[in-house]
Amino acid sequence: MSRAPIVVTDHAFGGLVHEESLARETGRTLAAHQCTSEADTMTAVRDAELVFVNFAPVTADVLGALAPGATVIRYGIGYDNVDIDAARRLGVRVANVPDYGVDTVADHTVACLLTLLRRTAAFTSAVRERGWLRAGDLGPIRGFAETTVGLIGTGRIGRAVAERLRPFRFRIIAHDPYVDPADLEAAGIEAVTLDALLSRADAVSLHAPLTEQNRHLIGARSLASMRPHAVLVNTSRGGLVDEQALAGAVRAGALAGAALDVFDPEPLAADSPLRDLDNVILTPHAAFYSVSSLDALQRLAAEEGGRALRGEPLRCRVA
Repeated sequence: MSRAPIVVTDHAFGGLVHEESLARETGRTLAAHQCTSEADTMTAVRDAELVFVNFAPVTADVLGALAPGATVIRYGIGYDNVDIDAARRLGVRVANVPDYGVDTVADHTVACLLTLLRRTAAFTSAVRERGWLRAGDLGPIRGFAETTVGLIGTGRIGRAVAERLRPFRFRIIAHDPYVDPADLEAAGIEAVTLDALLSRADAVSLHAPLTEQNRHLIGARSLASMRPHAVLVNTSRGGLVDEQALAGAVRAGALAGAALDVFDPEPLAADSPLRDLDNVILTPHAAFYSVSSLDALQRLAAEEGGRALRGEPLRCRVA
């Protein structure tokens, strides 16, 4: 009797070497798709036992089309495109890959943060448009030792960002209601409330998962609490930020700038006001990307898939 194929609903990789190897080892075929809609995804995964998903919508109806006891593995850290409650109800196991690109995302975050604080992108635009300018023409620039960076979320990536910032002598504060303040203090990070972080930080970096409770965590009220010279970096989830409110704050001078790698929705709308702001850095959900991180992502996902097909406990089960 033939075995159900392993399904990849969508991907942005150069190849599927690790997934193809898993298929050969388990005597299955690999069916790769580029699904974007619920209907396409339902068709692609029907009766599948193992599904790898990137950004395709894995709704209750999609999960209902799977074989009994199937497993869904999300390429990446977040899994807000998977209906976790429905998966639990239907007996579908769900896993993610939370540790494949910690260093790469942290590197990207810090690169954006330093660019904003030293205003290198803004200087470049000004020189091109104005020919030349004085060092202080774009406003004061604080020394790193006098700059406070606030981290919202201190998981793997948040901690890695803190490690990279420490040699520059930044003061680092953080808000994370799920972490013992003593644990943060031991890591050289001052634990504070969210309100205190927003009011004290010269730069805020987001490292929290997206939930219904924290959607638009950075909205009009939060932005009004921040210092006018402060900057914001988001390499976590687009839904954490109210993009219209952010654009308004930057345009009004209530915030000095921002760097965004994630958006809600994606891709960023062609008419988004963020596109017209020189002091906003935009990268196309690329913080995770490096040759080594992509290979690690696919390898770890395939290894998790092997455990699923063998009936073994999953390494990173979320449902």
